[in-house]
Amino acid sequence: MYEWILPSLREVLAYSQSTMAECSSAKAEQQWRISLAATEHLLLKTLAPTTPHITQGLVLTAPAPLFSQPKLTQSLQTVTFTAKPFNPLALMPFHISPAMVQSAGKEVMCTLENSPGMTDCAYAHTQINPEESILPLLPADPLGSEQFCLVFTEKFRLVLVLSEHISSKKEFLFSFEPEVVQQAWHALGARVILTNPDLFAELDVLVQQYSPVVADYQTIIQFSQLLLQELAEPEPDKAVHSPPISPLPHIPTSPSPKLSSRSDVELLQAFAHEVRTPLATIRTLTRLLLKRRDLSIPVINRLEVIDHECTEQIDRMELLFKAAELETCSAAKSANTQLTPMSLDQVLQQSIPRWQQAATRRNLTLDVALPQQLPTVVSNPAMLDRVLTGLMENLTRSLPPGSSIQVQVIPAGDQLKLQLSPQLDCQDTTRTTTLPIRKSLGQLLMFQPETGTISLNIAATKHLFQAIGGKLIVRQNRQYGEVLTIFLPLEVNSKQKLKVT
Repeated sequence: MYEWILPSLREVLAYSQSTMAECSSAKAEQQWRISLAATEHLLLKTLAPTTPHITQGLVLTAPAPLFSQPKLTQSLQTVTFTAKPFNPLALMPFHISPAMVQSAGKEVMCTLENSPGMTDCAYAHTQINPEESILPLLPADPLGSEQFCLVFTEKFRLVLVLSEHISSKKEFLFSFEPEVVQQAWHALGARVILTNPDLFAELDVLVQQYSPVVADYQTIIQFSQLLLQELAEPEPDKAVHSPPISPLPHIPTSPSPKLSSRSDVELLQAFAHEVRTPLATIRTLTRLLLKRRDLSIPVINRLEVIDHECTEQIDRMELLFKAAELETCSAAKSANTQLTPMSLDQVLQQSIPRWQQAATRRNLTLDVALPQQLPTVVSNPAMLDRVLTGLMENLTRSLPPGSSIQVQVIPAGDQLKLQLSPQLDCQDTTRTTTLPIRKSLGQLLMFQPETGTISLNIAATKHLFQAIGGKLIVRQNRQYGEVLTIFLPLEVNSKQKLKVT
């Protein structure tokens, strides 16, 4: 049952099992601000160059306008919902649509005072864009206590909500799922009908122009990169009258490192979960198409590429999610990963062809030296495959073209040693490897500016190997670069011997 006759957006997203971060109010508000900053940057990147009188999207917000960039105010139609009465003459000049005045027949309800989601720039420029409308909410409507942002464009649909729960804890929720955003629009549209039926008809037509398709995974990855960049940037004290660096005001005081890192991990975990959902949908639809018998060879090839790319990114998101999960769980829970005796040979036979493809794409050579027979090791088969693949991907991205990678498996007492050693072109004996530049993104990630790659840092990767029963050692070699050595425990009852070729 809803709290009121119409559902609030928190209820819509909660019932749809969207990504939720229930935590302290400070954390939820920080996640709201960071996500809004990333949303504004994503809009600036994805919208076409500004064309007069051409609407490229719709934004529904509360309790105040959120975006102040000229490109956005000129390209997006904005509707602001608010519950607090206000004299519109106090902040003139202010645009009030004639249709709204006629239908409302009373003082417009709006407020710009003490709105946490509003930027400094928005405070300074009180004139609202001609494409903006302000709609009142009924006093009893629980939506009046929520901050939200719905975005409709040709590239994606997105809903962000900051709400206070009955327990007085604030929750931050968001979703790229078209069905969830559509349900959120239905909840808002019902309220528009109550106050302005004519405007509802206009908005509903505009919403339908942006078909509810699953957002392209590249768009979501862009959003994740922007989100992580916002997380990585320190939030200095906000100076009076200083222009904002991000579209939302900074926290007045810097959070403690422990609080900041924990929020970083929780938001990364939530976003990794959110990214996997549309990718899984795209992959499922692609595989259904591949079952058809009337497809031409070029179409099949393209669909197989889509399937491969989706699988690769889903595995990456699964790895990020698992790494974040290990950071948020206690040591006891972290160690409770399902370990079982497994065939390393089977994992390598599945993984090596993918490694070969990744190396070939980057003009690298993969040299694999495996024994005739591999013993049984104790680990987690699915996670071991993902972690090894992620490690190999990072290694291939850090090497110059023409290099090679040697994969070698050798015994090491009661363990099995898997070593990944980069090798430069043997004809150039004087050449040394320049280690790639890596910048830290929060607690778990690193960013490689040359390639634009975001991946788990070494500490997080080592933690993952520990969780699946293994150990990772990284040695720096000035001539060859990073040599990665993985140790996996042998099964206690295993009597198998390694027969080296």
